[in-house]
Amino acid sequence: MSPTAEQLLSSALALPESEQAELAAALLAAVGPPCPELIGDAWLAELKRRSAEIDAGEVVMTPWAEVKRRVHARVSGLEDSARPTTEPGEAGVS
Repeated sequence: MSPTAEQLLSSALALPESEQAELAAALLAAVGPPCPELIGDAWLAELKRRSAEIDAGEVVMTPWAEVKRRVHARVSGLEDSARPTTEPGEAGVS
C-alpha cells in the first residue's frame, strides 16, 4: 500500500464507525463489482445461490451489529462454550 493510501486508511479508521461504513460503501461502489473471472466459477455459483435464497426469503438475515458482537465475543473468548457456533439461517458460519 502506498504511503498516501496508508495515511488515508489511518484517517478512515479514526472516524466514527458509521462514517467508516459510509466510506467503505462509497469505495466499494466506486470500484464496482468484482470481475467474475477473478472470483472463480464455484464462488460465483455460491454467491448466486445465496442471493437467490435471500431474495426468496428462505434465510434469516442477521443484523451487522449482532454479527459484529458475536465475532467480538468469539475473538475475546467471551462466547459461551455451550452455545452452538451456527445459528439458524447462518449456514457456513462457524
